Amino acid sequence: MAQRVTYRRRNPYNTRSNKIKVVKTPGGKLVAQHVKKAASRVKCGDCGSALAGVSTMRPRQFATVSRTHKSVSRAYGGSRCANCVKERVVRAFLIEEQKIVKRVLKEQEDKEKKAATKKTGKK
Repeated sequence: MAQRVTYRRRNPYNTRSNKIKVVKTPGGKLVAQHVKKAASRVKCGDCGSALAGVSTMRPRQFATVSRTHKSVSRAYGGSRCANCVKERVVRAFLIEEQKIVKRVLKEQEDKEKKAATKKTGKK
């Protein structure tokens, strides 16, 4: 019969945070090693794809590492992916262009109205 292994911490239940790996020591004894939870990649807030250039680690470890591990040197770096930032920039540019076009069209309409009122006023 195989040797039994017990938890080394106070939590006696097989929960997600209490996983163990059975390891054989040099003395031939089986011992439980507690395994940390696997870290997930940081995701883009818009599209949900994994962010390149940002380290993969558990949330608490982000507090101990330098800024270069947590973000990228770009607007929205470490929060949004490059494609989503590009889309935002293009969208903002097109919205501003649309505002300018509307303003120009309105000015032209006003000029035409003024010209029309001047012609009708002279008759």
